[in-house]
Amino acid sequence: MTQVAQSSQRGIQMSDAALKHVLMLREKQGQDLCLRVGVKGGGCSGMSYTMNFEDPGNIQETDEVYDYDGFKVVCDPKSMLYLYGLVLDYSDALIGGGFQFTNPNASQTCGCGKSFSA
Repeated sequence: MTQVAQSSQRGIQMSDAALKHVLMLREKQGQDLCLRVGVKGGGCSGMSYTMNFEDPGNIQETDEVYDYDGFKVVCDPKSMLYLYGLVLDYSDALIGGGFQFTNPNASQTCGCGKSFSA
């Protein structure tokens, strides 16, 4: 079973493996950045997940912010409609590795796991 890192809220959850990998990637950027998670139209199933590092100064008042021991995960309110309850995991497996999204709102997920429909 995947160990989920603790946040004061549960809108977007991260496994310990995902948090560790994101923090390593952020360290390579050499800046104090937050992670913005969202959705956009497109992909095999109609909507694609997005993840980007962002300056914490860009956090909007309407954004949902989840704190993981000082590291912030941010999501805009429109994306949150599709992502509430999302679990972000990471695997370093040679086949099928990388970030994995477990989304309770997805009615269908494509084979690559990077897009969904709701």
